[in-house]
Amino acid sequence: MTTYPGVGTPTFARAHKPWYPRLRILDGYVLREVAGPFAFALAAFFLFWFANIFVLAADYLVNKGAPFFLVLRFLVFRMPQATPLAFPFACLFGTLLGFGRLAADNEISAMRTSGISFFRIVRLPMLAGIAVAIVSFLINENIAPVATELSTRSFYQILYRSQTLPIEPNIFRMDPATGNTFYIQSVSSDGRMMQNVQIYQPARTVPFVKILTAKRARIDGTDIVLEKAVQTTINGDGQISAVDVTANELRISLPMGDNGQNFLSSAMNDTWTMNSKQLAQQIKFRKQTGQGGTDLAGQEVTLATKYSYPFAAFIAVLLSLPLAVRFGKHGRTLGVVLSIVGFFGYYAIFALATAFGKNGAIDPTFAAWLPNVVTGAAAGVLIWRENR
Repeated sequence: MTTYPGVGTPTFARAHKPWYPRLRILDGYVLREVAGPFAFALAAFFLFWFANIFVLAADYLVNKGAPFFLVLRFLVFRMPQATPLAFPFACLFGTLLGFGRLAADNEISAMRTSGISFFRIVRLPMLAGIAVAIVSFLINENIAPVATELSTRSFYQILYRSQTLPIEPNIFRMDPATGNTFYIQSVSSDGRMMQNVQIYQPARTVPFVKILTAKRARIDGTDIVLEKAVQTTINGDGQISAVDVTANELRISLPMGDNGQNFLSSAMNDTWTMNSKQLAQQIKFRKQTGQGGTDLAGQEVTLATKYSYPFAAFIAVLLSLPLAVRFGKHGRTLGVVLSIVGFFGYYAIFALATAFGKNGAIDPTFAAWLPNVVTGAAAGVLIWRENR
């Protein structure tokens, strides 16, 4: 047998496989076609959002002498709030233009003629849509609430020369360390005395829920001091097992890291400054204490949208794939028009559904998911017909 000396030596080193998985040629080609328009649409949407907010801030910057870096901080921290809208639009725009170009040049037809199924062609864009939806959810869950509160504080610092937000009635605060939820109906003008205070203490080591109520309370350092508090203990079956009235003052620690100034801020009364876990706990607390109404339904809609909004990115990919193949030969202009029409159509359905959800006509959770259900079903039918 013939041998070749030197094979396997450093002169003829074997090629090492890369540590990352390589895309197939088809998948890489399709993804590159979609990635460019997606990135452009995402950047354009955030730029439009930034410009729209800048119009509001320009008056304070020019006419009221607000510091430039304070205005800039307000604008930058407001940007993550656009994430639930930006990612679905970018997915819709990118997929329509990318696949529209492939369809216009008959590349989709060539792939299918060579035996590649439509599902195989669109497999990676669909997986990319799921990945974008996950990224959108994580940003909206972990970054947007914190950034929104910082932006709101910056705005009130511009407006009132103070980072403390104006105090409003019906203040809710939750302590993530203990799970305690605080409700205050009103605050006196001195900013320390409070009226009609409730503190919900969830079951932790024992299967009992405790609700503390007091007509008056005050802030003392890092504690809230309840005067003549009534302590109601509820067992695991939801029945009241004990009611105690404290003769002296009762001290409860404020949420971790809070002082009186921060605790009495209404920032946490804004549902957009809460993540889904915090908002769900507040809704649960309000239901258990009998605080319903349209405001509660609105919070339930907001909680559901924290999941349905990001998922709209995947729905946008599903809807745009068959539309791009069907209408792509008519040029990119039609793709842009379809993107804009589809975007506003989706959010028109969303606005109508959530309006019914807030007034109790339909279930709030179903109202938030209804646009995804309608557009997702239509997209599924179109993809199935296109595959045939």
